[in-house]
Amino acid sequence: MSRKYFGTDGIRGTVNKGHMTPDIAMRIGLAAGRTFTRGDHVHRVVIGKDTRRSGYMFEPALAAGFVAAGMDVFMVGPIPTPAIALLVKSLRADIGVMISASHNPHYDNGIKFFGPDGYKLSDKQEKHIEKLVDNGVNDILVSSEHLGRATRMEDARGRYIEFAKSTVPSGITFDGFKVVVDCANGAAYKVAPEVLWELGADVVAMGINPDGFNINDGCGSTHPEQMCDRVVATGADLGIALDGDADRLILCNEKGQIIDGDQIMALIALNWHKRGVLQGGGLVSTVMSNLGLERLMQSEGLTLERTQVGDRYVVEKMRRDGFNVGGEQSGHIILSDFSTTGDGLVSGLQVITEIIRQGVVASKACKLFEPVPQLLKNVRYQGGDPLSADNVKQAVSHAETALKGSGRLVIRKSGTEPLVRVMAEGDDARQISDIVESICTEIEAVA
Repeated sequence: MSRKYFGTDGIRGTVNKGHMTPDIAMRIGLAAGRTFTRGDHVHRVVIGKDTRRSGYMFEPALAAGFVAAGMDVFMVGPIPTPAIALLVKSLRADIGVMISASHNPHYDNGIKFFGPDGYKLSDKQEKHIEKLVDNGVNDILVSSEHLGRATRMEDARGRYIEFAKSTVPSGITFDGFKVVVDCANGAAYKVAPEVLWELGADVVAMGINPDGFNINDGCGSTHPEQMCDRVVATGADLGIALDGDADRLILCNEKGQIIDGDQIMALIALNWHKRGVLQGGGLVSTVMSNLGLERLMQSEGLTLERTQVGDRYVVEKMRRDGFNVGGEQSGHIILSDFSTTGDGLVSGLQVITEIIRQGVVASKACKLFEPVPQLLKNVRYQGGDPLSADNVKQAVSHAETALKGSGRLVIRKSGTEPLVRVMAEGDDARQISDIVESICTEIEAVA
């Protein structure tokens, strides 16, 4: 059974179209509320959001559904996604909700769920919620005397700020460290600059004036160019660009050069290994991580375990096999010693900590391996399954044969858009380019 509403990271789509309407949001809240109503205790749900104008529509719609399911609702306003995972456990809530479409433009929005343990829901749980939504919610409405109530929680932001600061080891001070932080006019527009400033950093803040429509608009992790320019112009030591809900980051060094997510994972994992705190014997990432990272880990006697794309699958592997460092090349970094999900700000704090410990510039500290040539292209399609076409299958087969033993080929559909992502990597850059182009050409012929 395929999922109707949920994708690789919750529910996401264009506002007031398809399944991103207030009516469906209310029904999803009701279905999720009933799914997590267990026992006789007072049931609670924490709802956060980013800065999109449509959050004012989805927040009360979801709250109405949860109240109708008999849950007390705590609305915390704009706050990073990892803060919701934190607050679910802190408040002993039954479920947490983040209203955000992450790095997407303002006209999209989404709904992410966290269970009582602070982790994202499993496929099984999501399918159960979908079944309740589609089979009608009237049968699961509670009686009037069992309705929940909704309140606003005023100190949620402060709780997250204190938590983020606590992840920096005692004795480490950011005094004299200059950092540019681009908050994407999103969920971290207040907390990120404040955390860095309270830790002693000299902070240059960008993307801190949300108007409901400028989230991710020419700023943040999807548009880090301005951050890179500002780092060079101000002589900063590091640049941090967050996405709309601040669960991932892009970094740049003092030269204004982007630091790849694989390099971030390598920096943290190897330094934790040296200090004896790395767990699992390596790190977990997805099929998209560079072959160079895998070779580096092997050279250190460590492993790189790969999962399918999606931070939730990285987390599942980490939990199952006891790893405490994982993430995605795109900048979702999961450090399970601190959080149950990706946290862009906390990940940035760990990188700053390691740079300060080493006493070197970011361009040196954050370059641990030479990436193998890698090329990723997206091909948009209209309908059907282009990967089932014979010409595409033949092109893929030829590519796999050519790369055997010297590279990798990853072809997958996007979980949120009608795109086929074609990625190849290997030691021969020209060969990689030819392979990707040939497969994309065949996909376009049937798309």
